[in-house]
Amino acid sequence: MVENATSTLSPTGLDLDKLRHWLDAERPGLVTGQLRATLIQGGRSNLTYDLSDGVNNWIIRRPPLGEIMATAHDMRREYTIAAALEATDVPVAKMIAYCNDKDVVGADFYVMERVAGVPYRYAEEIRPLGAQRTAAIGTELIRTLAKLHRVDPAVVGLEKFGRPEGFLSRQVNRWKKQLDASHTRELPGAEELYNKLVQLVPSESATGIVHGDFRLDNVLMGADDMPAAVIDWEMATLGDPLLDLALMLTYQRRARIISTWDSADPATKDVTLADGYPSEEEIMAIYERESGRSLDKFGFHLGLACFKLAGIAEGVRYRHLNGQMVGEGFEDSGNTVPLLLELGLESLKEYK
Repeated sequence: MVENATSTLSPTGLDLDKLRHWLDAERPGLVTGQLRATLIQGGRSNLTYDLSDGVNNWIIRRPPLGEIMATAHDMRREYTIAAALEATDVPVAKMIAYCNDKDVVGADFYVMERVAGVPYRYAEEIRPLGAQRTAAIGTELIRTLAKLHRVDPAVVGLEKFGRPEGFLSRQVNRWKKQLDASHTRELPGAEELYNKLVQLVPSESATGIVHGDFRLDNVLMGADDMPAAVIDWEMATLGDPLLDLALMLTYQRRARIISTWDSADPATKDVTLADGYPSEEEIMAIYERESGRSLDKFGFHLGLACFKLAGIAEGVRYRHLNGQMVGEGFEDSGNTVPLLLELGLESLKEYK
């Protein structure tokens, strides 16, 4: 989880002296030595650090630098939902402390336990395991998503965590606002996709806990090839769980298209392209069986997932252009936004 990272006493986005003072007051005895922090590369939104006192290790999460959407990057939400799910069969890291005092590190943040596991992102990372183990990991990923979607929010104290009524309509409008707020160029297809989504919003939809960005590299896989912890809950809410499935499949569809481009780098091919990883048809069949949910009219969810992912990518591109991203690898942010908008228009025609 800490590959390609650089250690420093106080990396950008953290003041370790102030953090130590706060932790000593909030959790006396937790820290026993000098704190060091490592920015974990790979994230495209919230900043994640590996925190250590030389004996113990934790993870700290805070929002990105610069201006952000008012409803985005809510650390309390991440902390609240992960803490609530500790009592379920959904694997999560143990939450340690949350801070809303922006004088400590410049933004609200939280600290959680560091879980041993691998967030497989690229095919070359999982390929050594072989097709059979890759298939098993992919299957457990889908089963974990179904477990999350079977959780009754009221039973774990999350009945007020979101407003499921009108969720899909609000999502359409939210990602339109994100695209508008990140405007630096013309994006053909954006208005057309938005207008069609507005017209096609289902009058009724399922209700459950939505992770918001569920995929294999947001799940730490243990040495036994079983999920050790689902991470990155920054967009979690109550709403239509099928959007989680649609977004996961959209990542997979995008990866397969990119892999056909001449410029695609074999060394960075998406993990979903590895031999043995479940196909879209297999994923949908497993999810239907494990969750008991119908995938009728799933084309709308796929179209919305494309629109959402386009909004996220364009937001990252905008922050990168304005020097608000920390770390490396953001130069190509937004390159696939036109593809996603086109893919979204095509997806609306499916599974009617």
